[in-house]
This record gives sequence, C-alpha cells and structure tokens, in this order.
Amino acid sequence: MYKKKLPVSLDCGLHLFMEIINGKWKISLIWCVYSGIKRPGELQRKMPKASRRVLDTQLKQLVDHGILTKINYNERPLKVEYELTELGKSLIPTIKSTAQWGEDHREELEKLIQINI
Repeated sequence: MYKKKLPVSLDCGLHLFMEIINGKWKISLIWCVYSGIKRPGELQRKMPKASRRVLDTQLKQLVDHGILTKINYNERPLKVEYELTELGKSLIPTIKSTAQWGEDHREELEKLIQINI
C-alpha cells in the first residue's frame, strides 16, 4: 500500500480541497457520477485512457473521503453503483465554475499547452 511521504496539511481550506480532489481522474469521476454514469464499467468506457486499477483506487478514495457512496447490490452477477453524497454534490458548482474558466480561456490555454508539449 502506498504511504505518503509528506504529511497532509490540514491548516488551510485549499490544502483540504486539494487532498480530496488530487488525482488525475477524480474530478472526471465526480462529474460522470453527477451526469448519471454510476457503474464502474461505464466509468471505464467514459475514460478509456485511465486504467481500471487507477479508477478503482480513485473511486475508493472518493468513497473514503465522503464524496461518493458505493452501493453493492446482492445480485448475480455482482452489481456496484456509485452515487454522490451531499458533500460530493456541494463540489458540483466548483467543478462547473472551473470548467467555465477553462472555456473562457480556451484559446490562450491551448496555445500555452501546445508550447509546453
């Protein structure tokens, strides 16, 4: 199991926020669940560049941090779904405004990203 080398700083709201959403796919996972994609296989198809292992790890972290709930259905074949908690739903306006910022600055950001590739 991976153990962090540096302790988590709890003295600042920004550090707390970054601790929760830090991960390449976490915001996308939150957005997909918000948009109605709830099953692990559906999430994998929506993000084919992410390995299933990474998605499973980040889903577990989001559950552990209270952003998502994992629902296990007692069926055969096994069925699992994810839902946003109230805490997770409270992230949606922040994600929307961040996405809007990206759209508002798309041209400039695309140029900067191309330069640094």
